[in-house]
Amino acid sequence: MGSLALSRAEVLDQPAPSIAGEVARIAREQLAPLAAGIDAGTVYPAEVLRQFGEVGAWGSHVPHEGPADLRCAIQAMSAIGEVCGSTAFMAWCQNTLVWYAANSTNMTLAKRFGDAFSTGRVLGGTGLSNPMKSFFGIEKLKLKGRKVEGGYIVRGALPWVSNLGPGHYFGTIFEREDEPGIASGDPGTVMFLADCSDSAITLTPCKPFLAMDGTGTYGVQFRDAFVPDELILADPAGPFVKKIRAGFILLQAGMALGLIKDCINIMDEVDNPLGHINRYLPQQPVHFRDLAAELETETMMLARDPYNEEETYWRKVIALRLRAGEASVAAAHAAMLHCGARGYLKSHRAQRRLREAYFVAIVTPATKQLRKMLADS
Repeated sequence: MGSLALSRAEVLDQPAPSIAGEVARIAREQLAPLAAGIDAGTVYPAEVLRQFGEVGAWGSHVPHEGPADLRCAIQAMSAIGEVCGSTAFMAWCQNTLVWYAANSTNMTLAKRFGDAFSTGRVLGGTGLSNPMKSFFGIEKLKLKGRKVEGGYIVRGALPWVSNLGPGHYFGTIFEREDEPGIASGDPGTVMFLADCSDSAITLTPCKPFLAMDGTGTYGVQFRDAFVPDELILADPAGPFVKKIRAGFILLQAGMALGLIKDCINIMDEVDNPLGHINRYLPQQPVHFRDLAAELETETMMLARDPYNEEETYWRKVIALRLRAGEASVAAAHAAMLHCGARGYLKSHRAQRRLREAYFVAIVTPATKQLRKMLADS
């Protein structure tokens, strides 16, 4: 575990800069025309997500010989987020799914899914919203499972899981009803991959959201679904979650960084016609440029070492994520005020950015959970 005291040049120097560049190109050329439809919920950009996978967007953070590095993945997600916050969220879902498979000690699972997930041939998401709240005393686990020959039978329902569709997978956790892991100190939890094509797993469309309707978000019902041993990510789940939790949270910084950068762009775009009056607003683009640079530098420092087990490191990850969510809302709010009435039009992306920013602040772990985590740690 190396020191986090690195220069901005060092932390921004990462192994595959061409990946973020290619992702940015695809985002401009292929994603930008779809952004309004994704926001409205009429488009789920499966093919663009696969294109991102083809240029390496989902594979750069796969551990090699032990260490893992999240910097390129975050920078690629930021490039997506500059164009579409909903797709940046789907990028986080896919990257997190890759993160689960890449860290599992189930070699059968890793061999079957590792390359399929990291190349984007198979898409999917993360169902850890409820478990992450459960582990920090906010909710009870909604899925229950019992051991049977060759696997588990799982029942229950998750209200919202994203980046799903036919043939997709997602990772989630159930609580064992039969033999809680008392000996191991784990409360009897198991993490697994759920197969959306399973007839015992039902996807139900959600009621319309304020934003994010094109993100393949569904309520998921497990009706005594059989989960074979080949789909078990970790049993028990507790130690595995502790290993992957920093990466899970740090990857979300990509959503925030991209959104903040585009909010700065929006403010710059209206400077010529409205700068004479906007100069009276307390928050200016230069303030957010400085803030974005600071957040990016700290993110890149932490992203070099996602397996760091020190409590001081974990607190820094939580605090960074909290600041990133709050900065997203502040930047989008400022962009709306700089645009004035033109930003209030449904056709203007400033109002979309504001709605997306609130999602960054409330997606698990939300602002209030992050504050609780800091208070408890």
